[in-house]
Amino acid sequence: MRHLLGSAALQLAAQAGDARQGSSGDTDMQQRLDAASRAAALAELAGWRLVDGRDAIEKSFRFADFGAAWGFMSRVALAAERLNHHPEWSNIYNRVTIVLSTHDAGGLTALDVTLARQIEQAASGQTV
Repeated sequence: MRHLLGSAALQLAAQAGDARQGSSGDTDMQQRLDAASRAAALAELAGWRLVDGRDAIEKSFRFADFGAAWGFMSRVALAAERLNHHPEWSNIYNRVTIVLSTHDAGGLTALDVTLARQIEQAASGQTV
């Protein structure tokens, strides 16, 4: 069992590395998005908006209760770990607000868009 867990962990680490670097093995995922790419990303991410005064996006989610909000945050945390890309977020009872920006790049990148998509899956109860 230990060997299987080790293999699974290595596989997840490799997938996270692939996701962070993009399929070509370069750092395209960490390049700041240009205006057209940013607009296209926001058009496909319902409810996400640009943060005033920052090169970042945010969305607030509302759940039935604290337990449902916490479950959502747990799913997002696992997805963020796999991507090695972590959100800024806050939780008050049944509400969770998430801000995404790639600090190393100084703004919004494809990595943020990828995590936002996975967050949407987590919000709908899908496994991410």
